[in-house]
Amino acid sequence: MTVEIEYFGHSTFELRTGEHRILIDPFLGDNPLTEMTADELNPTAIVLTHGHFDHVADAVSLAKRTGALVIANFEIVTWLGKQGVKNVHGQHQGGGFQHPFGHLKLTVAHHGSMLPDGSNGGNPCGLLFTFPEATIYIAGDTALFSDMQLIGEAGIDLAILPIGDNFTMGPEDALRAVKFLKPKRVIPCHFNTWPPIAQDADAWVKRVEAETDAKGTVMQSGDIFKL
Repeated sequence: MTVEIEYFGHSTFELRTGEHRILIDPFLGDNPLTEMTADELNPTAIVLTHGHFDHVADAVSLAKRTGALVIANFEIVTWLGKQGVKNVHGQHQGGGFQHPFGHLKLTVAHHGSMLPDGSNGGNPCGLLFTFPEATIYIAGDTALFSDMQLIGEAGIDLAILPIGDNFTMGPEDALRAVKFLKPKRVIPCHFNTWPPIAQDADAWVKRVEAETDAKGTVMQSGDIFKL
């Protein structure tokens, strides 16, 4: 069985394995990089890396409509409960849990996490998924940090990394992240949504392939990658 990954621009992905559809950081209605709407998606789980609007914008409406399990840190799932979302599972950095779709561990990320209404969103997280088919690391919004070398010890088949700069790692630091993580494949995200994070992702992938053993793929909104 393969893991299918569909990209909706910015940092929104859906991972599909068997009957499971795991939506990461749903930002659709106000996302200039996609024509997909939240009403067109039917996730079985929603996972949030942190509380910023461009990662949680459609989480509440999707969760209420679909009944999908929402996984995030304790502060965010508490906030979701106050918005009327009932099916939630709180985790925190360093903590793992065996969900129906596979094992998910939350990792460190260096960023912010304030929610759209100004509420405390706790600490931002990265996501380390272990499926029977593959291990996938989604860094979330983060700066480079040296403990990515420890995360890489999991044996990562695919790393999804921000490259936009300004708010997250830029291309240089993201390249160093690949060298720390040593994944087999890498996909860039969090770029070209707005002018401050405009980047040449194709040029970055060429550097990744020239300077590391990883293979890179630049995805456009609506593209599907099979692992």
